[in-house]
Amino acid sequence: MNGNIISIRNGNSGEGTESEYIRRHHRHEAAHNQCSSALVKHIKAPVHLVWSLVRRFDQPQKYKPFISRCIAQGNLEIGSLREVDVKSGLPATTSTERLELLDDNEHILSIRIIGGDHRLRNYSSIISLHPEIIEGRPGTLVIESFVVDVPEGNTKDETCYFVEALIKCNLKSLADVSERLAVQDRTEPID
Repeated sequence: MNGNIISIRNGNSGEGTESEYIRRHHRHEAAHNQCSSALVKHIKAPVHLVWSLVRRFDQPQKYKPFISRCIAQGNLEIGSLREVDVKSGLPATTSTERLELLDDNEHILSIRIIGGDHRLRNYSSIISLHPEIIEGRPGTLVIESFVVDVPEGNTKDETCYFVEALIKCNLKSLADVSERLAVQDRTEPID
């Protein structure tokens, strides 16, 4: 269990428990002009702490480094929208996103991009959190999957690589923020 982020493309599941979670929670039906992938990250922080960051549909900038600002509309329920401003340096400036699923019991969040100034058409993602023990302490297995159209002039591999790179940065940042908070929380080892 190192700090690496593993990507699993086109239904080729990972190992054991991870593949079961992917089969159960990360079902994307990719059309012929789309690519899909799932990424796995182990975080040395308890699920409740990691979830407290992930579930904030209205504040993704708390851990997503490419977001400069977010304005959410509604009461954070299914169908709520957010307008996200993207930091310069990326081939995007804004994104309009809809909350598709927010399950506090199962720790699952799903969003769909419905507009904005970028090339991610028909983008949908699911992130799920699962408790695990890492080095004798409460940890979190995070799985994020997506499906998206392949833009004209790009290959499936190029598109997946680009989106995976963004998600890997987000997951690394989520781990950094969560683990810093966990140290402050001084979570006790489990016997």
